[in-house]
Amino acid sequence: MKAYDIPLKVTAEGKIELPDALLAVLPHGQTVRAIFLVPEPADEEENSAWSRLAAAQFLAGCSEADSIYDGG
Repeated sequence: MKAYDIPLKVTAEGKIELPDALLAVLPHGQTVRAIFLVPEPADEEENSAWSRLAAAQFLAGCSEADSIYDGG
């Protein structure tokens, strides 16, 4: 079984638009299975918090001695 991870758009009418690239690889005339992952506001907040923490931890590891790598 192959899996394709492709963001899809849900139209204002509630229909899912499949990109041509995906349609080209799907078997015609056969049944396929789909899994829909819908982000929740809490997920976005958590991902944003993790991104801020990762950036802060990364920058905390930098010191003045690292400035020789800045190229300036």
